[in-house]
Amino acid sequence: MYNAVLTTELIKTKAKALGFDGVGISKAGFLEKEAIQLENWLNSNKQGQLNYMENYFELRVDPTKLVPGAKSVISLMYNYYTTETPNQQEFKISKYAYGNDYHEVIKNKLFTLVNELKTEIGQFNARVFVDSAPVLEKAWAAKSGLGWIGKNSNLISKKRGSFFFLAEIILDLELESDTPVSNHCGNCTACIDACPTQAISPYQVDASKCISYFTIELKDQIPSEMQGKWDNWIFGCDVCMDVCPWNRFSIAHQEPLFAMNEIIKNYSSKEWLELTEPLFNDKFKHSPMQRAKFTGLKRNIQFINKNNENK
Repeated sequence: MYNAVLTTELIKTKAKALGFDGVGISKAGFLEKEAIQLENWLNSNKQGQLNYMENYFELRVDPTKLVPGAKSVISLMYNYYTTETPNQQEFKISKYAYGNDYHEVIKNKLFTLVNELKTEIGQFNARVFVDSAPVLEKAWAAKSGLGWIGKNSNLISKKRGSFFFLAEIILDLELESDTPVSNHCGNCTACIDACPTQAISPYQVDASKCISYFTIELKDQIPSEMQGKWDNWIFGCDVCMDVCPWNRFSIAHQEPLFAMNEIIKNYSSKEWLELTEPLFNDKFKHSPMQRAKFTGLKRNIQFINKNNENK
């Protein structure tokens, strides 16, 4: 028979030994406030072409329907901040995509954690998630005390800033829950003011205006009204986090698999423009940039290059 207090301590100890920077726990159940917020966001058509956000609504707001018998949600943070910068500055890529795909890296660690726990406390039912299923990860991280959801809609930690990935383990064990922390955005509007496309309003992002959405999720041609507004981003965008005062507390990650891809680090603008599909598939085989595919990345590069030629 497992002990809830001791098991909770064991989970946090083992998770931190695997490199997770924060671990918080909350009771699994219906997210009433978040369900209303999500419904309003969808009804306002702020999802753009993110049609998958409209699917599995009930599962998204209630993990007990996603994982039968679920009693607890373990939320985990994994740092990806780096001070390393590419040698060329014309084409910008979000820091989270500098190295290997975080889905693969973190999910392997989650499976290791679950297996180690089962070895020590016996069998239990669990599912692991890394940004790839209908789970409101930021809501659960906030409920478990890992930080608060800021005005840019990212989770922010007083100790760690916001350059980290979130992951979850939903399981059928009763654990000791943590308590949420207070919001510390105050009167700051740095993220709202700095957004190149005015996609941010307090505590909400209009995905249909967001550079990350355009460069990664949009499959169509980029709207002409975005000309000159992209600040040279070809994959993702870090502006709202780069300007956040809390990220002055970010420290460089220690994960070798997140080391900067050699092409990102060394390629000149000319080489990016000449990038071929076979080379892309070879060098970015395990990269988050596969999400945009070669055609999407090439489209983005050409869009930025045209912007720069017209200046």
